[in-house]
Amino acid sequence: MNFEFPPHLSLARLPTPFEKPIRLNQGLEGHQIYIKRDDLTGCVLSGNKIRKLEFVLFDALREQADTIITCGGIQSNHARATAFAAAKYGLQSHLVLRGQLEDSQSGNLFLNRLVGADFTFISAEDYRDRVDEIMSALAADLRRKGKKPYIIPEGASNALGSMGYLNACDEIRLQWQKMNTKIDLIVTAVGSGGTYAGLLLGKFLFDLDCQIVGFNVAADAAYFTERIFKIIQDVKIQFGLDLGIRKTDIQIVDGYVGAGYALSQPEEIDLIKQLAVNDGLILDPVYTAKALLGLLDQLNQGAFADCQNILFVHTGGIFGLFPNEELFK
Repeated sequence: MNFEFPPHLSLARLPTPFEKPIRLNQGLEGHQIYIKRDDLTGCVLSGNKIRKLEFVLFDALREQADTIITCGGIQSNHARATAFAAAKYGLQSHLVLRGQLEDSQSGNLFLNRLVGADFTFISAEDYRDRVDEIMSALAADLRRKGKKPYIIPEGASNALGSMGYLNACDEIRLQWQKMNTKIDLIVTAVGSGGTYAGLLLGKFLFDLDCQIVGFNVAADAAYFTERIFKIIQDVKIQFGLDLGIRKTDIQIVDGYVGAGYALSQPEEIDLIKQLAVNDGLILDPVYTAKALLGLLDQLNQGAFADCQNILFVHTGGIFGLFPNEELFK
């Protein structure tokens, strides 16, 4: 099927490479793990969010917005990437963050301050129940002041944002063709659903013979199945892309949220240390450590037995390590 991507910016350093960590793969029976280094999409514009922002921010500029409103946790990678991308194009950013100011002023929050973002801090309960309402009210207030706000949802995970990883699937397809290697399984952390939705759309659009599996780092598998399916349905409505994807095609492996979103357990911290020492690869405590721990545990239990070559999408998040320095002492 021919599909014309909507117009987008060029923000990410692409293509990001595949790497095969030598020591991580030692002892894996019948499997080889490759890492898709989307933590290398840039420096402050690093991680998976920037692929989605290429499409969403283009739309904001087309609508002549002057202020970008978005949301996330107090150490949100998406909020940081949005603030820097907005600054690049002369736009103000206003971040609605879950948490209290005194929780941490380093890491992503420090970078957001450095780039001149404005903030609204809200409770976890308000974030869960009212974040969209709060962003809408903020936008209405800015309009009364003569501003032109544009709201980007959590993680830029909507139909337009999912185009970033639909596009990434084509990049992955071309890379493994050059490697003359068949990838059997693509794995990603799932925190807002847009990255997984784009990968699944790409599997169907480009007829990739592989599984797409996500490990949720918040909520549960049922929640993200619904959320991802809604994004896929919205893609059908907005872009006319009907690939016949069913809810049963969405594979989310539950059980590795651990202590909760952005809360770390010793096993996750140990894995971060181990991969850093053994392979010089840095995971983050919110997304990639939980997802890779889940993948390794599933492989040890005999899951994905037919999947020899596995591609783990490293979605970035290195700045989230700095507020958690105490966990590594």
